[in-house]
Amino acid sequence: MASRHLTIRRRYTPHVAHLALDLANTIVHDGHGGVRDELPDPAALTTWVRQRHDVLGQDFDRFTADEQTHGQVLALRTAVRSLFARAVLPGPPSKADAGRLPPAPEALAVLNDAAAAVPVAPHLDWPDGRRPRAVTRAAAAGRTPRLLAALAGAGIEFLGGPGAERLRACPAPRCVRYFLREHSRQQWCKPSCGNRARVHRHYHARTEPGTPGT
Repeated sequence: MASRHLTIRRRYTPHVAHLALDLANTIVHDGHGGVRDELPDPAALTTWVRQRHDVLGQDFDRFTADEQTHGQVLALRTAVRSLFARAVLPGPPSKADAGRLPPAPEALAVLNDAAAAVPVAPHLDWPDGRRPRAVTRAAAAGRTPRLLAALAGAGIEFLGGPGAERLRACPAPRCVRYFLREHSRQQWCKPSCGNRARVHRHYHARTEPGTPGT
């Protein structure tokens, strides 16, 4: 009889960090002073999830989102962004939604409830001719609860792991992304943001009243 359980990961890996960041960074700058949602509808969420089936696992390459799932994922994303904003303190949060995020206790409840939607338990795996190993398995559940649990679990593992200390909000003009700082001098999520910030500073230095050359 086939197993009705799913083996899941319970430790920090770079893939976990990227999944949590990928979800948070589906809010992007629109190039005109506002922001754009890269998950505006269930179809966009369907594509986003299928592109990450290698990380999410199992049958997510055939996942199809509906309106309810779409709304639940967006609520989870808001919770993740709220906790990201808390994690980067005392630095500034992303400019995209800093004034519209739920308080931390509410965000924590959303994250933890989503992660708990699929019960897990320790399981001993011992194939013939191999050493026994302890794994964590999730009970059988539909794709939507598993998706929400996987995304919430990624946020939990990331924020509770070593990568959270490197989390920053990019301060460049027209950027609202979070990123992982690779070294102590890194200020921007990518070189183009650093170039844009320097141009922005130079422009304002030249145009401020009383500045030589204006």
